[in-house]
Amino acid sequence: MYRVPRAVGRTTTTAMIALAVTAAGPFTASSQAADDIRIGSGVDAESVAYAQAHPERVQAMANLCGAEYDTITLALRLPTETNRLGTLWVYGGNGAASNQNTCSVFDNNTGGAKWMKLQLCDNYTSTPCAVDQGTFSSYAGPVWQKPGGCGTVTALMKTSSSASTYLINRVAQNVTNCN
Repeated sequence: MYRVPRAVGRTTTTAMIALAVTAAGPFTASSQAADDIRIGSGVDAESVAYAQAHPERVQAMANLCGAEYDTITLALRLPTETNRLGTLWVYGGNGAASNQNTCSVFDNNTGGAKWMKLQLCDNYTSTPCAVDQGTFSSYAGPVWQKPGGCGTVTALMKTSSSASTYLINRVAQNVTNCN
């Protein structure tokens, strides 16, 4: 596992947003993220490099998820690594152990408001997916899912809710902790 250095100089605004969001989250123990965020062994080399080069974004997204989310299990620059309009973050807790919850945030990197949808699902038919959608200038989510089923995360982005063309349309498999 890699480690991302502790972020320095987090703004008061970001901290206040993180406090407000994580206080409302169903799986968070506190509003503070772990001091050091680990990068899971399954994260691709390009995402590792991005995370290590941008520790402030890694820390900010982890803060949104909450204190128990200390390991990045997915960090995708979307729609491609060279044309990044958004970054899809998935975090697990306790080193992404199989009995830990999963959290996801979809970062808007366009500089303007876009319609976004973030959906995190396990593979159990009896469990509803966690969804956040709307027009966002910063990020969609966070959304949380209990462990199980090696689930999926879906990230969608359009210029507006009525647009027929997606800027981002990505589904990633096996992102929730498998038990």
